[in-house]
Amino acid sequence: MPIEFPVLNFFALSPIIVVIVLALVVMFMDMLSSDKTVLGYLTVFGLFGALMPCVPLLNQTKAPTFQNMVVSDGYAVVFYIIFIVTALLSSLIALTYLENRGMQQGEYYILILLSTSGMMLMAASTDLIVTFLGLEIMSIALYVLAGFNRRSISSGEAGLKYFLLGAFASAFFLYGVAFIYGATGSTNIHEIGGWFSTNEIYQSNPIALVGLALLIIGFAFKVAAVPFHWWTPDVYHGAPTSATAFMAVGAKAAGFAALVRILAISFGGVFTVQWQIAISLLAVITMTSGNIAALAQKDVKRMLAYSSIAHAGYLLVGVAALPASNELYRVQAVSGLLFYLMSYAFMNIGAFAVVALLEKQGKIGTKLSDYTTLSTRQPFVAFVMLLFMFSLTGIPPFIGFWGKWYIFWAAVDANLGWLAAIGMINSAISAFYYLSVVVQMYMHTEQADVETTPIALPAPIAIAVTVTAMFTLLFGLWPTPLINLMSLAVFG
Repeated sequence: MPIEFPVLNFFALSPIIVVIVLALVVMFMDMLSSDKTVLGYLTVFGLFGALMPCVPLLNQTKAPTFQNMVVSDGYAVVFYIIFIVTALLSSLIALTYLENRGMQQGEYYILILLSTSGMMLMAASTDLIVTFLGLEIMSIALYVLAGFNRRSISSGEAGLKYFLLGAFASAFFLYGVAFIYGATGSTNIHEIGGWFSTNEIYQSNPIALVGLALLIIGFAFKVAAVPFHWWTPDVYHGAPTSATAFMAVGAKAAGFAALVRILAISFGGVFTVQWQIAISLLAVITMTSGNIAALAQKDVKRMLAYSSIAHAGYLLVGVAALPASNELYRVQAVSGLLFYLMSYAFMNIGAFAVVALLEKQGKIGTKLSDYTTLSTRQPFVAFVMLLFMFSLTGIPPFIGFWGKWYIFWAAVDANLGWLAAIGMINSAISAFYYLSVVVQMYMHTEQADVETTPIALPAPIAIAVTVTAMFTLLFGLWPTPLINLMSLAVFG
């Protein structure tokens, strides 16, 4: 009997393959090149090239491959774009940030690329084991990036804390997979969903419910949802700022990519009441706790860390809206989530790029008082920081406004108007700490004993803040093309 080899669609995973090959090329070049800055530019241009295969994949029909363990659909491809753009912009920031601190090493860019490949694998995965592999590929690289500054005690603490708590989160996730496999006999998310739909008697299986709860806990850690957020402020504050920008967007987006696909496909028709209530409660306590804690911060980098927690809460509002009454509303919920994540990538990375520029060698230099007179020392940077703060608040006509609009709209369509109302109240609360940065930059210029020396703007950071500011404003004024792109992200 002849051996039948499975048909493997490598083109469906070509963006992931390009990123992995790029990581290997950078690793090889690291041995040959004494100028590590070259590796940073190679990473940036290589990531730009990795975007190219995404264009034809957007127009391709859903393509399951590798024994239905991964799939190339609009949902996965849009997330590919988010991850690649995040890695590209973060690498641009790192070019100047690492060079100024004597940390310019090739392994930094290798870790960025490998972590990106893990994120992309999570977005494409249709099997819980593959999801776990992507999770660990992403996480292990992030642990090292958090502690990359070996001369900094706070960076070492960040790496160790992230590693230890991340191990617990991985254990919760694996236990969840084990329980679900024990209940259904499969780790494929489509087969799990099919098993529940054809075995109605088991739709109240307590083992599967416990497994789902453990999976949600594992993902809640990765997206920094309260009460699984305790690592976030210390890790984001202690890690190199270029790495913080990458993990604040990339790890959060990867967690939501996998969580939404699993909930929508495996548990879209079972335990919906239970997990919708759980996600809704997580959303409320996450956005409220994050915003209240951010109000007390006098350090901009730490404030953005708590802000990241609050934004996880807003995104959880969109997840809670998934069990909507009809298919159109469910598609709107997924599209809104993706739009929010893309907008969050631009405005958050832009804000961290400004923090990286102002951060001083030998001391933190991220305090709110360091932004005094920025409008006179570097007017362009102050202006783009104003755009990012307004957008993160949700003020029109910036992209952050539309991100929240689509999320809250999806919640109202899913009969969760009360949750949308709490989200809007939290957005109003966030204005106090976001606009405090604007006030410091533009209204405290006459204070004595403040730095007045003009700030140089290196080309890589200039490109990063310009690109992010342009998209923040452009898609705020004209969001239609981006929301149309997100509407392609429909999975089945």
